[in-house]
Amino acid sequence: MPKLKTKSGAKKRFRTTAKGRVRAGSAGLRHNMRKRPQRRKRQGRGTKVLTAGDGKRIRRYFLPYS
Repeated sequence: MPKLKTKSGAKKRFRTTAKGRVRAGSAGLRHNMRKRPQRRKRQGRGTKVLTAGDGKRIRRYFLPYS
């Protein structure tokens, strides 16, 4: 079976933790932030661990060797 290519966009957007879970940045922080509550802006900082189902899909299709 041939080698699989890792999706270049996924390399820039996702990272795996030591336990194999997938981390990603928070969505919805690019513009129109003046309309958002301060609490939402604060909680959007940093990265979040994706749910198990989403992480499984990301690893399987986009990061096959992670």
